[in-house]
Amino acid sequence: MTTYKQFTLINEKTATVNRLRERQQADKDLSTFSDYEILQLLLSYTGGEKSAQLAERLLDTFGSLKGVLEARPEQIQMVKGIGNRTASLIGIVIPMVRTWSRLCQEIPDRIGNSRDAENFCLSLTAGERLEGFWVIALNAQCSVLGKRKISSGTLSEVSAYPRLVMETALNYNAHSVLLTHNHPGGTCAPSPEDISSTIQLQRLLNGVAILVVDHIIVAGDRTYSMIQHGDIDYRIKGR
Repeated sequence: MTTYKQFTLINEKTATVNRLRERQQADKDLSTFSDYEILQLLLSYTGGEKSAQLAERLLDTFGSLKGVLEARPEQIQMVKGIGNRTASLIGIVIPMVRTWSRLCQEIPDRIGNSRDAENFCLSLTAGERLEGFWVIALNAQCSVLGKRKISSGTLSEVSAYPRLVMETALNYNAHSVLLTHNHPGGTCAPSPEDISSTIQLQRLLNGVAILVVDHIIVAGDRTYSMIQHGDIDYRIKGR
């Protein structure tokens, strides 16, 4: 039997969730919400009156809303009270945001400068938990002809397969390519292997008169341009 005290507590928790939903509907965004409030609001759709308690446990475990959203479902389910349904709900947030971001910047008219290139690469890699390597094919006016993710690796490494890079560039009849890969677990600075493999790809593509306009490394919201740092030279020798 539910006691009066328990009934009152349930009503208070329900009222809190309702207030959060009303705030979100009125504000149309979550800019005024704390990490805890955002997480509680999300969890209210599966956790009910336990959403506040679950939000506290998740934040205690992963340290921040970012940490919670980037955690793998199996890690989330290790938190007391979190079931498969709730873990799946949390796990789908970043993939949905990533899809939305890509749709917003799916095929821009033109990558006219370094900022355009960085923004495009940020949109491709947003929310990726593992390293990936992408080839963006461009025409002579730097309009995007298409893009392809050619490999996916562990948290710390990814292989750029020369044959797939070449195949992508030729399939799109590209004048040039923009290369990008992400470092989800660390700094955006390139490793010696990143630079050497890029030079090898550049030599390969140069052989068929295709430019490498840049190789941009992304780590979170930070980017590193190999062209701007002088690690590679976009010019084809002899042209």
